[in-house]
Amino acid sequence: MKIAYDPTPLHHTHRLLDFPAVTADLGFDHLQLTPHPDFATHFRYPKMDRALIRRFGQAVDAAGITVPALLPVQRIAWPDEGKRVAAVKNFRRVIEIAIDLGVTTINTEFSGRPESFEDSEESFYRSMDELLPIVEKEGLRLNFDPHPDDFVEDGHEAWRVLRGLDSEAIGFVYVASHTFHYGDCLATLAEELGDRLRAVYISDAFDHRASHGLRYIANPPTTSARVHQHLKVGDADVDFDALFGVLNATGFLAREDSLLVSNVFGENENNDAVSRFQKQRIDELISAQGGPTG
Repeated sequence: MKIAYDPTPLHHTHRLLDFPAVTADLGFDHLQLTPHPDFATHFRYPKMDRALIRRFGQAVDAAGITVPALLPVQRIAWPDEGKRVAAVKNFRRVIEIAIDLGVTTINTEFSGRPESFEDSEESFYRSMDELLPIVEKEGLRLNFDPHPDDFVEDGHEAWRVLRGLDSEAIGFVYVASHTFHYGDCLATLAEELGDRLRAVYISDAFDHRASHGLRYIANPPTTSARVHQHLKVGDADVDFDALFGVLNATGFLAREDSLLVSNVFGENENNDAVSRFQKQRIDELISAQGGPTG
């Protein structure tokens, strides 16, 4: 199992080539590369050329870390065909970058629309008809997080969509701070996923369903906005002892190919202290289950 750092807090303060050294300084041995203007900004064509890929690889080696996964976000399930076609083109380039970097895992989102469920699901399968043969041919793994405000948000329903692809290359990303949007279903979902649960992101969030749905006051009251946070462990409502208990019971913590990612976004001004705390707390949660830290 690997514990990786999500460098999103660095996106507006550091160059892409600085990420590996900062990751190592924060105490992490692994980095998940997230949407950055010099890699692949949300929904846009990736901007890494061969020279930048080479320089980034050199920076990774110099820092003594690894990059086990890339995280692009493209509109591969978008109901508008023009945007879907562009997303597939962009995703093909992400796959090429992954291969050049020697990265074998891509973690991503569906990126459809909840108000257009059927059209988004159809678009997703159409995109996967094009992308999945490439993923399988290259020996890659492609894992999905059903993100809040996506066409599929419930954890079990998301797995049904993925299961329909009938491919061992496809897996699930469980984001702890999305727990309450998934339906707070980790115990039953993890059992169903088995070894297809391949990545878990560690950050906290408040349960927006609490106080009879009045945990947050949003105006107008009928807004469809999804509110969630990516806070450090212990700041909100996610039960991390229970989460790590499930991960241990299902064998996730013992698998060499499992990935835990610290992905706190809401405290950039305290990123150094928060990131070091996250690594320490993740190690403690693993140790409490009798597992090795990493």
